[in-house]
Amino acid sequence: MILKALWADKRFRVVTLLAAVIAVFLAVATVGYVASAQEQGGAGGGATSVLASNNYAKALGAALAVGLAGIGGGYAVGVAGAAAVSAIAENREISGTALLYVALGEGIAIYGLLVSLMIIFVLPNP
Repeated sequence: MILKALWADKRFRVVTLLAAVIAVFLAVATVGYVASAQEQGGAGGGATSVLASNNYAKALGAALAVGLAGIGGGYAVGVAGAAAVSAIAENREISGTALLYVALGEGIAIYGLLVSLMIIFVLPNP
């Protein structure tokens, strides 16, 4: 409900979309910088470009895992937090249960971080 009201404001939409575009640009620029640094530092010639492109894909996958999980976790915490506050306002005895649901929403972001760490460190290089 609150998000619908905020999204109706044109300034909020512009700022949100601008922040998303800047975040994607910075992620791609960082991944490109890391890939080019690894390509210059290696002595293997052709094998280095394969390694650099593989690390580029790994970094992009890890960035997407963390970013999308963070967005999903933030949305879940926002919705569950608003519902928890209103439920606690009506009945204080359910505060523990309500806060548990908020913590479950935060778990989504933690799972995204774990997946990104597995992508970076566990997946083998071809």
